[in-house]
Amino acid sequence: MDPHLQIHLDRAAKLPLSEQIRISIARAIESGLLAPGTRLPSWQDLAAQLGVARGTVQAAYERLSDTQMTETFGARGTRVALRPRATTAQPEAPPLGAFMKTYQEMNAGPAIFQLGIPALKELPEKLFARARSSNLLKTGSFSSLVYPDPRGELDLRREIASYLTLSRNLHCFPEQVFITSGFSSGLGLALRVLGLDGKKVWMEEPGFIVTRKGLELARLNVVPVPVDAEGLNVSYGIENAADAALAVLTPGQQAPLGTTLSLRRRLQLLEWAVTSNAWIIEDDYLGELQLEGRAAPALASFDGGERVIHIGSFSKTVSPGLRLGFVVAPIELTAAFSDVAATLAPAPSPLIQLATAQFMHDGHFIRRVRRLKRLYSAQRDALCEQLRLRNAQWMRAGLAILLRLPDGAPDVQIARDAMALGMAPSPLSTWFATPSWALPGLLLGVATAPEPQLAASCRRLFEIIDRYC
Repeated sequence: MDPHLQIHLDRAAKLPLSEQIRISIARAIESGLLAPGTRLPSWQDLAAQLGVARGTVQAAYERLSDTQMTETFGARGTRVALRPRATTAQPEAPPLGAFMKTYQEMNAGPAIFQLGIPALKELPEKLFARARSSNLLKTGSFSSLVYPDPRGELDLRREIASYLTLSRNLHCFPEQVFITSGFSSGLGLALRVLGLDGKKVWMEEPGFIVTRKGLELARLNVVPVPVDAEGLNVSYGIENAADAALAVLTPGQQAPLGTTLSLRRRLQLLEWAVTSNAWIIEDDYLGELQLEGRAAPALASFDGGERVIHIGSFSKTVSPGLRLGFVVAPIELTAAFSDVAATLAPAPSPLIQLATAQFMHDGHFIRRVRRLKRLYSAQRDALCEQLRLRNAQWMRAGLAILLRLPDGAPDVQIARDAMALGMAPSPLSTWFATPSWALPGLLLGVATAPEPQLAASCRRLFEIIDRYC
């Protein structure tokens, strides 16, 4: 008998023994345990193994044959019959939600004019390959028998603390720095620590859709606060939701409009946070990568900065493929951040952390940022010239150019048509949560707009725009 076939008889049951044998063999055939062509034991052998009469086994075999589950071949014995496989309809993949569809469109590519990624031909792959191999030999990371520090590797935390001191005027201890898997991971870590379920939160309008979705998933009540030439309109936030427990914003270069939060608004925001016992999450997504002069100091560097949680990332300065970022926590929250990191959000692979630490320590990171600023400034100026030639309405928006469209223009459809031609402008209207405030436009990323391709890309883009406008 097939060693995988197990027949257990219950002699006290009302069901006849022959029927119990038939059911056991039928189940084995239907489940695939007994494949087509498998030879069953003879009546005599199975009867001896089970301790039953031969006629009992014979009756079971005859019923199996009657239902065409087995075939009898004389001296070749009884074998499992060939049976057509049941053609069960495959379940359809669950549909994507509206947010995930937008997220996938936003991150498709790489493509011309795409936001959120560095220059397509400027990734420091060789440098990182050397750093990774060097650290692997030095540290033996793969053979370590202890868990890494969930807050992140101390070498990288020290490098980040030193860099922030020089570039963002943000003085912090390495113990305040927590390594994350990018901005979204840092936002999730901060929201878990704060535990503000059900509270109000100020959110820039327009603002980053991933941030808005994260706040909603954290069960916060999002209050859209408009953005103007000075950045977040703090007075509007105070007038409409002074009782908010949190404000999330991009004060260095507002995403997507590129404005820098004015000094007057910074002081007003910090005063509100201190007097209201509220928190501020500073999304410093571009860090020092500002094309107009020197980057403004981090919001967390001002008096009142003890109410600010600073989140940074290496996605724009090195590569989003690293999935590497950091959070600078206020001193009073470092214990809580440590607890959450240890239990719910540990730092990513030590290997990539140590490679990044060496990359920064050897001066490659600072040189890369400077090189990118020169490259992006040249590409931005070339893009602006192409837009001038077409008498387009546009404005600078950080690492993007905002191309204005006529009222009612279908910027989402225009962006989708452009994707089919290898371009990925971001439709401005999708950055708004309030439909009545939404404006049509296209955000053209300058990092992914190489000069040799600009003329042809702009020509194709305006051909699409002309079809709708």
